[in-house]
Amino acid sequence: MLQLDNIYLFLIILPIISFLYSSVGHGGASGYLALMALFSFAPETMKPTALLLNLFVAGISFYYYYKEGFFNKKLFISFAISSIPLAFLGGTIEIDASIYKKILAVLLVFAILKMLNVFGKESDSIKQVKLWQGLVVGGIIGFFSGLIGIGGGIILTPVILLLHWGKMKEAAAVSALFIWVNSASGLIGQLSTGISLNMDSFILVAIALIGGVFGGYLGSKKINNQNLRYILAFVLVIACVKLFFT
Repeated sequence: MLQLDNIYLFLIILPIISFLYSSVGHGGASGYLALMALFSFAPETMKPTALLLNLFVAGISFYYYYKEGFFNKKLFISFAISSIPLAFLGGTIEIDASIYKKILAVLLVFAILKMLNVFGKESDSIKQVKLWQGLVVGGIIGFFSGLIGIGGGIILTPVILLLHWGKMKEAAAVSALFIWVNSASGLIGQLSTGISLNMDSFILVAIALIGGVFGGYLGSKKINNQNLRYILAFVLVIACVKLFFT
């Protein structure tokens, strides 16, 4: 993995992505997958590596948001009940590489819109999520999380905001733990099928954590660097186009 061409450029961009994602309560799997696609990583290494990175970065992000008092336990449980088993199921399923890339490209659209703050508006009127709504939303997102190798927060956060189930920081805290449990479940599902983690993945974890720690700390407080998010959105658009046409 670390013998790939231009690997040093990859290692420079990686902590920037983890910083930006953790600042909004996400683990960054969609960004890591996009970056790995741009650098032509082997598809079989992309999913487990992204989920492993998610575990650490989303965990750090959740810690900071929880510490600031933004975590809504009831809201989280309503999604997690169905997402955890279905993320495991999704992790056990192997799909054709070309189909995988197309699904990932579609999901990256959510990441792009999130970074552009299309889903960034809060509502003063917060609605209570019904149990069946949480089970359906959590289950669908959880399944695709395991299938593609993301935590699902990049989809859950917009849903929470659009349906007025929580405010921005609350959505970030819930999404961070949602990402963590789905990543763990999806990774266990993949490992159960015989997929193994490359030791190079743990080097990537150490590098990503540098950005994750700073992003989680600053994001839970006051950072809102929109210019950096525009740059990341541009990178994601390039990756999205590449995935659609390769």
